[in-house]
Amino acid sequence: MLTSLSRRLSRFTVGMGCISLVGCSIPQPWPVSPLYETPANDPKWVAPKTKEEAMAAMAGHYAHYDIVAYEGQTANGPLATFIVSYGFTDLVIENGNLVAYDRFCHAEYIANQPFDTIFSDAATQAIQPPGVFVDVYQENGLWKLRRPATPTLNGIDGDSNVPLSTDRNDSLLSDDDNDGKSGVTVVVKLFGFIEGEIYIARREIFANEMTLYSDGSLRGRVIDDSEQLVIGASLAFLDTPNNPPQRRDPGLNPIILIPVSDDIDTCEELMANRDLLFPPEPAF
Repeated sequence: MLTSLSRRLSRFTVGMGCISLVGCSIPQPWPVSPLYETPANDPKWVAPKTKEEAMAAMAGHYAHYDIVAYEGQTANGPLATFIVSYGFTDLVIENGNLVAYDRFCHAEYIANQPFDTIFSDAATQAIQPPGVFVDVYQENGLWKLRRPATPTLNGIDGDSNVPLSTDRNDSLLSDDDNDGKSGVTVVVKLFGFIEGEIYIARREIFANEMTLYSDGSLRGRVIDDSEQLVIGASLAFLDTPNNPPQRRDPGLNPIILIPVSDDIDTCEELMANRDLLFPPEPAF
C-alpha cells in the first residue's frame, strides 16, 4: 500500500508554472466510480451457512491487487493519482481464527497530469505487514472479511504503533530498499524530461473490507490513513512536506484477491500472469 507524491509537486508547479517547452496540460477528471463491477454470484452456488464454513471457504493463497486514490492540488489544477499495488495474500486458519498475511511485489503510479513516480520493487517489497486476525461476519446475506490496520514502518525503525517521526535526522532512519540512501527512494519524473529523487520514511496504515463471491474471489475496498515524512531530495524544489489524503470513494479504492495455486508464489510469476488474473489498470 503506497501513497501519491502529489503535494510535493505543488511547490514546483507554483514556482515554474507550465513549462514553456511543454505547455499547460489540462488535468483529467476522475474516472467513473466504481472502477470495476463486482461479479454476479453463480445461482447454483451454495454459500457458507456458518462462520466456520465461511472461514474455510476464505482460507487460501491469493494474488493481491489493490488501488488507492489520492487527491492533491497544483498550480495547474487538481492532481488525482492512483497507486496500484500487486502482491500476495494468504488467509490461514490458526487456532480457530482466520489470519491474513500480506506480501507486496510491485507498484504503479497513475496520474491525471504529466507527473510520474517510480517506487522500486525493492522499496515495495520492504513493506512487510505483520500477520493479523481478520474479522469474518455476515451482512445482508453476504459473508464479509475485515482486515484491520496494522501500522508498518518503511524507511525507518522504531515502534510502528506510535505516530511517524517528524525529525528528518532521526537516528532510526533506515535504508530499507538497500540503495545506500536513508529512507526509501522515490524517483520523480516531471513533464517527461525532469527527473529527481525523493527520500521518504513511511508508516503504512491500511485496512481492507471485502466480500466473498462464488468464484472464490474476495473483493472490496481499501481504507488508507498512512503517514509520510520527506527526509530529503536530490532537487531542492522536491524537498517539501507531503502527505496527501485518500479520496474516500470506495469505488476508486478497490481491492481484489484472486485464488491461485500455491505454485504461483514469486513476484516474477505474479507479474507474468498479471493480465490473466486482474482487470486493466485504471486510466484518466
